[in-house]
Amino acid sequence: MNNDSSNNHSVVIVGAGFGGIRAAARLSGRAGISVTLISSSDSFFYFPQLYHAATGGARTESAIPLSEVLEGKQLKVVQDTVTKLDPDNKVLTGESTTEYHYDTLILALGSVTNYFGIQGLKEFSFDIKTIAGAERFKQHLHKQLIEDKKTDTNYVVVGGGPTGVELAGALGDYLKRITKLHGMPRPSYKLDLVEAAPRLLPRSPESMSAKVQKHLEQLGVSVMTAATVKAETAEELQLAGESLQSKTVVWTAGVANNPFFKDNATLFNLAKNGKVVVDDHMQSRPGLYVIGDNAMTQFSGMAQTAIYDADFVVKDIMKARGGHQGPAYRAKSPISVIPVGTHWSAAQWGSLLLYGYPGYILRRLADLVGYADMEAWPKAVRVWMEDSRREDDCPICQPKRA
Repeated sequence: MNNDSSNNHSVVIVGAGFGGIRAAARLSGRAGISVTLISSSDSFFYFPQLYHAATGGARTESAIPLSEVLEGKQLKVVQDTVTKLDPDNKVLTGESTTEYHYDTLILALGSVTNYFGIQGLKEFSFDIKTIAGAERFKQHLHKQLIEDKKTDTNYVVVGGGPTGVELAGALGDYLKRITKLHGMPRPSYKLDLVEAAPRLLPRSPESMSAKVQKHLEQLGVSVMTAATVKAETAEELQLAGESLQSKTVVWTAGVANNPFFKDNATLFNLAKNGKVVVDDHMQSRPGLYVIGDNAMTQFSGMAQTAIYDADFVVKDIMKARGGHQGPAYRAKSPISVIPVGTHWSAAQWGSLLLYGYPGYILRRLADLVGYADMEAWPKAVRVWMEDSRREDDCPICQPKRA
């Protein structure tokens, strides 16, 4: 994964998510360009499947080594966390104190969990927005069964966006499965999905929200909307007006822009939500592109948007290299497909809404395309087929050998 040429136009990409990987792969091997990808991790994380990893799915669906994703690409990969930027001299500095010089910079750092300063959430809640967080949550579920010999009284998922809905829809079946593997009777517990907005999936059509809530309730999930979290302790989640007894609260409600931008706020025009205001070529200043979750664009926060942004930026860079100006950026509405339990999904494709098994098929196909956007088709198919493999990380739940 090397392309050593000091005379080339140096493109440095920070972040190995959907946008960063896509841009790096598309720029790799271009004549006269050298590419350096800086990532704080040695893996690419496929975020749409993290809820599945948290409920016993194979981690290989959600975490793929960069060496595999970028195999055969002509670029340099560096593991470091970027902390400072000097745009006048076109230099980045990492935690390692290494300086990275660039001609063109693409920032695609992704988002982080936001607890909004709510007391106790960071200390006591679970976060499944990373593979480490998903595995910690899964291990907690098994540890309760081993040590307490019973399930929790109440499981609480906070956040009625796609991640919260996906987890709430999958959690009931997973609890039934693992209690059976632990030799326990059918579990008795309450599963709550808490959302501060008046309805679930507030960015989706109202009819879709209603349909998803009805299906969740059929799965045994108690949906609480217009419910504001005030605090959490080791034993309960405190809402405005009531408390839920639980040692198992999963926080999926808030995200914030990567702290790099706040730490270097004087260099960017930041919107109220902390995202970077960019021009119609995705630049915050000439030669400095900001894409995906970090940019203040209409559909920012979606994986498809990050990929779309990366493709746009690569074309814009190549146009500029040829002495031309590319077309202005136009936001593209992504397809939204949200799994809710087994073999049931809610999908929005423009004005078309699909539910149930057809939605599930669309989601499976979308995941296949998502993997193929990141790596070659044979590898993408191999990872995609891992969907049925289980990883419980529990000695009691390991399959017995003959």
